[in-house]
Amino acid sequence: MILVQHTVISDDIRDQSFVCNLTACHGACCVEGDQGAPLEPDERAVLARIYPQVAPFLSVEGRAEIEKSGPHVVEDDGTLATPTIGGRECAYAFWDEKMILKCGIEQAYRAGLTDFPKPISCHLYPIRITKYDGFEALNYDRWDICAPACSNGRALGVPVYRFLKEPLIRRYGPAWYEALEAEIAG
Repeated sequence: MILVQHTVISDDIRDQSFVCNLTACHGACCVEGDQGAPLEPDERAVLARIYPQVAPFLSVEGRAEIEKSGPHVVEDDGTLATPTIGGRECAYAFWDEKMILKCGIEQAYRAGLTDFPKPISCHLYPIRITKYDGFEALNYDRWDICAPACSNGRALGVPVYRFLKEPLIRRYGPAWYEALEAEIAG
C-alpha cells in the first residue's frame, strides 16, 4: 500500500498498466454494469446546470431518459448515479459513427461549452474510491472488458497512476500527485 496524505493507494495503481483503447472495447464501460456511473453529491447540481449544453450531444433516447428521470437517480442502495437507458447504457452516452460509445458530457467539455469534464468516477476509472472515516482508499478495479486497455498500457509502458494523472490532480490536487510520484519513486 502507498500512503499519501489522507489516501491509501493500492500497489496495483503503481504496478499495473492501463491506457484506454476505445477502438477495441467500444466504450463498454458506459454500457456494462448494474447501474449508471456513481456520482458525488455535489455533481447532482453540476449535471442539472450543464444539461442544456450537454443535451445536443446525447441520443434521443438519452435525452428522453434524463427528461423522465432527471439528471441523476438514486439507486436502490442509496447511491447517486447517472440514469441509464433501459438499465443498459448511461443516458449521457451516445454511439458515434464508428459504433463507439462516448460521453456527451465529455464532448460538451471538449467543445468548450462546459467547465465539467465528466463525473469523477468516470474520469478516474479504473480507479475506484472507497471513503472511510478520515481517509479514502484508492483501488484498481479489474474488469474483463478493459483487457484491451491493460494490453495497450503494457505495450506503451504506462502505469495506471500516469494514465490517470489529470483526474487524480482534479480530485486531490497537484501537491498530492507530486507526493504520490515521490512515494512511488521511493
